[in-house]
Amino acid sequence: MSAGSSVLFDAPGPRARVRNRLISAVTVVVVLLIAWLVFGKLQERGQLTAAKWEPFLTSNLWTTYVLPGVKGTLTAAAVSIVLALVLGFVLGVGRLSAHAGIRGVCGVIVEFFRAVPVLIMMIFAYFLYAVYGVFPSGQLALAGVITGLTLYNGAVIAEIVRAGVKSLPRGQTEAASALGLTWGQTMRAILLPQAVTSMLPVLISQLVVVLKDTAIGYQITFVEMVRQGTAVGSAYGNYIPALIVIALLMISLNFTLSWFATWLERRLRQSRKGREDPKAEEAMEAAGDQSRGT
Repeated sequence: MSAGSSVLFDAPGPRARVRNRLISAVTVVVVLLIAWLVFGKLQERGQLTAAKWEPFLTSNLWTTYVLPGVKGTLTAAAVSIVLALVLGFVLGVGRLSAHAGIRGVCGVIVEFFRAVPVLIMMIFAYFLYAVYGVFPSGQLALAGVITGLTLYNGAVIAEIVRAGVKSLPRGQTEAASALGLTWGQTMRAILLPQAVTSMLPVLISQLVVVLKDTAIGYQITFVEMVRQGTAVGSAYGNYIPALIVIALLMISLNFTLSWFATWLERRLRQSRKGREDPKAEEAMEAAGDQSRGT
């Protein structure tokens, strides 16, 4: 095999390169044509005129509709992300427990909440809280959204944690046991710190899902960005511009969350390199010696 060839696929030859470029050019032309047709139809119906965008230049629209929706989305997403991370790590570690009973209970909880749709959990929690008066009436929708997002995403994160720990070399656990570390010490000092940094990209994508799924709360009258966008469209007769603005705001929030998670991952990797647990380091070195010996 030549040095320049790929191990994943055969490098395209001259004909294949020409064909790929032709397909790419045709695809771009088709996409531009579709975009032009859509733009033309919207322009014919007067959906992109300057008058449709003028309401967004007034403070009344933002304070009445958009900002309350942004506040609702960020509040529900922030609380749900924190609670889902805590629940996910507890259930994920529980599924790796040495006790069969704990593994079984955590497994049932994870599989159950992964199987139930988020909207059903939101509706169930909303009416349950309303019947028993757990929360004030003004907070019922927020509590229902947070409950549904926490339970579902906590179960998904639990599987991410379990898969992240399972992907680590088995020799590290064996070496830690040989050094006298308990299961809890091994998990806390050796396995979880490595697993967190390796599974952080997957966690990031799941946290973005939490942010976007707050829109499902529309069904239980929760005030969030998409609901407020449709309210703007109904009040001002500019549905397309309103939804475009809401989409841009949602994309900005998702990019901000991704940037923060990437920055946090970099900081975690740097702090791990500068501050390693002596026992963890010894166990990892022992695991490396053991693997080289075999």
